[in-house]
Amino acid sequence: MQAEIPPPVDAEIPDRIIPLTGMRGMIASKMKESISTSAQLTHFAECDVTALNAAKALLAARGVKASVEDLLVHAVVATLRKHPGLNATLEENAIRVKSAMNISCAIALPGDLLVAPTILNADRMSLEQRIEARRDLVERARINKLSVKEMTAGTFTLSNIGLSRVRYFTPILNMPQVAILGIGESGVRPWAVDGRIVARPVMGLSLTFDHRAVNGAPAANFLTDLCLAIEQFQPE
Repeated sequence: MQAEIPPPVDAEIPDRIIPLTGMRGMIASKMKESISTSAQLTHFAECDVTALNAAKALLAARGVKASVEDLLVHAVVATLRKHPGLNATLEENAIRVKSAMNISCAIALPGDLLVAPTILNADRMSLEQRIEARRDLVERARINKLSVKEMTAGTFTLSNIGLSRVRYFTPILNMPQVAILGIGESGVRPWAVDGRIVARPVMGLSLTFDHRAVNGAPAANFLTDLCLAIEQFQPE
């Protein structure tokens, strides 16, 4: 086989142009609108996921295949019950605290595209029902079979990049929602347990919130309670 000859160093190679049209254009427009029309601030925290991993293994032994994100949705629902002000939207200069928890889950699609369909009424579901609902959303997102309501009715969003080396990031609000949780990398780190330093799996969490609707202390309290819910996780 003849070796490929590289072009001369002074040869002009045309750039690859990717138009911001279609879904990519819609995503770009929504991201810009989110940043330019809200007061976004991000809190960062980390938590021990030993109990979460143990619950995942226990469920698998029972024949229930759950992802880490499935269990985090469960923990978020439980924590939002204590902090309903983060299960809200900000529309027409008014905060609307939602009666239902419609949990959006960001899903990466081929072509560097992103959607965040919603588990409607997630607070009224069992853990297993939420697992099935999220799996169904992922499958239908890949074939463009999501309903308008599933794409627009969310009240709180999770964005998961935990399979990367990124522990903390600043997720952009899924407007008009007032909060979004970023799920980062989980790795073994030193952790204090009963006055001793031990090796534990530790996850990074990032909570972006709209400071017009949520102040720093309530956001910090939510994130603290979410970490505790994860560290004390119990499957149903």
